[in-house]
Amino acid sequence: MRRTVAIVGGGIAGIAAAVRIVESGDAPIVIETRKKLGGRATSFTDPRTGHTLDNCQHVLMGCCTNLIDLYERLGVLDRIEWHHSSWWANPPHEPDEMRSSQNWALFPAPAHFTMSFLRMRGLSFAEKRAIGRACWRLIRMGTRGRIAWRGKTFDGFLGETRQPARAIERFWEPVVVSACNLPSAACDASYAMQVFQEGFLANAWSPAIGISTVPLVELYDAAERIIVEHGGELRLGESAKGITYDGERVTGVATESGFVAASAVVSAVPADRLAKLCSVPLRRADRRLRDLEKIKPSPILGVHLFFDAKVMDTPHLVLPGRGTQWLFDKGLDEEGRSHVHAVISGADAWMDLDEAEIVRRVLADVQWALPRAKGLEPVAARSVKEKRATFAVEPGVDEWRPSNAPDARGGVRNLLVAGDWTATGWPATMEGAARSGYAAAAAWTGKGGVLPDVPPSWLAKALGLG
Repeated sequence: MRRTVAIVGGGIAGIAAAVRIVESGDAPIVIETRKKLGGRATSFTDPRTGHTLDNCQHVLMGCCTNLIDLYERLGVLDRIEWHHSSWWANPPHEPDEMRSSQNWALFPAPAHFTMSFLRMRGLSFAEKRAIGRACWRLIRMGTRGRIAWRGKTFDGFLGETRQPARAIERFWEPVVVSACNLPSAACDASYAMQVFQEGFLANAWSPAIGISTVPLVELYDAAERIIVEHGGELRLGESAKGITYDGERVTGVATESGFVAASAVVSAVPADRLAKLCSVPLRRADRRLRDLEKIKPSPILGVHLFFDAKVMDTPHLVLPGRGTQWLFDKGLDEEGRSHVHAVISGADAWMDLDEAEIVRRVLADVQWALPRAKGLEPVAARSVKEKRATFAVEPGVDEWRPSNAPDARGGVRNLLVAGDWTATGWPATMEGAARSGYAAAAAWTGKGGVLPDVPPSWLAKALGLG
């Protein structure tokens, strides 16, 4: 029989769960407070200009197997532009290009970055040698070796491998804070290690950077169509008020418009939001719900700048040692202005600043990195604060991240939990969200599940990175 599954939250996790539930033959009802799908990885209409702007620049990488699979199911992979290079600002010189070799026979991973890394002028030979020493340690310890670092901060590993301060500032820190949304001194070492092991060292495809060529919200139009055409339902602009529980099982979701009865409920909202949806008896009955308050958020700040002249020559740019970590060239807007999107991850220190001060600081970073921007003032600017953008991947957080389905230790059998903050084995990323949605759907339907990782190259595997 066709069963109804209520999904609370229409972000990546909720979309992933809904698509897989539809494919199994059940009918999802997606309840989302916002008027469009996408959650924190979407777009909004700027009331000042009427233009569609992304909340923040979200990217995927070649290692994001489940997110890529989701985009393929939605038919939007052709809207993702892939880059095998990352550019690193090094004024007054041209940006350094760190490029993964596509000659996988001659330069198999983890040797695929060797030549471009050696050519980077922003790092001294001694700093490169120190970075190479730490990468060799990451390769030799393998994925099992990083388990010993759980509960410790990544700066401890950097200290143990004798990383110079400048190498940390100009190489390690930009990667860690961008990928984990926390600095090395606050990030659980095992997740920072995972970023380098699986995202950079294991194979030559994983470091590829995928950027949407359309506003993020347009990636989810197909999800709305798929859900509705297959008997599901979208309740956009409707807030959930609580998950109902009869003492044995959840029975549905109470919303501001009434009650949605369901055979199962998938929560695809952040931890603090789920805590508000659960009654005391439900939290007592399901051990996964008892430590939700211990999972803390970490903010991201996005700043849109518009210039009358083109200021960027690369699709994106890393800004080592600056408050702003990344710049993305968004092309020309409807009025022919050059659109630059700046991103500040782990942005706690920025949250209390007003927009004028935010723009001033970001503009200083832009003018430091981009010669064409010197002396130019933006003709328009818009800052977007996502105070609860991701969960904080702090040391020990794995102890509180709940499994997507009830396990042997108990839980309410028809309550599934999704979101990047759940026990996905990944840091706070869209890939983690997609994995959680797939896992939650599979736990209910008995079909599908999480896709495997990209396998390591033969050389990486032989060296221990298996």
